[in-house]
Amino acid sequence: MVAAALRTIFAQPDRGAAGQQLAEVVKAMTPRWPKAAEVVANAEGDVLAYLAFPPDHWTRIHSTNPLEGLNKEIKRRTNIVGVFPDEGSVIRLVGSVLMDIADEWEVGRRYFSQDSMRKLSEPEALLVVEPEPLRLAPVHGGEDRGSMQPWKRINYTP
Repeated sequence: MVAAALRTIFAQPDRGAAGQQLAEVVKAMTPRWPKAAEVVANAEGDVLAYLAFPPDHWTRIHSTNPLEGLNKEIKRRTNIVGVFPDEGSVIRLVGSVLMDIADEWEVGRRYFSQDSMRKLSEPEALLVVEPEPLRLAPVHGGEDRGSMQPWKRINYTP
């Protein structure tokens, strides 16, 4: 139940709605899990930080896969050498691995497109939609009930 409630926070379209949903989740969690609710409430800024970026970036920011891949490559390369003679040699090897990967990302595969990166420096105007009240269809009752049931309008006099 807690995981499902927390997922509703990340399904919101903007920072305001996500903040309101987080407050609702914290309110719902407090009676049963007060410590967990406090942790969630205190982490609001960190948890919703990704919403400061353009929506195109959200799916890429939430994953740590590129960072894990980078750490795996550094570990693989340092394990090949085994024992380093001094600290400088470690820094040179790790630095060269980082430069190789940075070059690969610049030329070969971009994590973010140039258009989406441009949105960081030149944000588009946000479309603001004014909320409208929910309008329900009228409920027919009493003397108007015959309009909903046309078979009752037929006169069956013998």
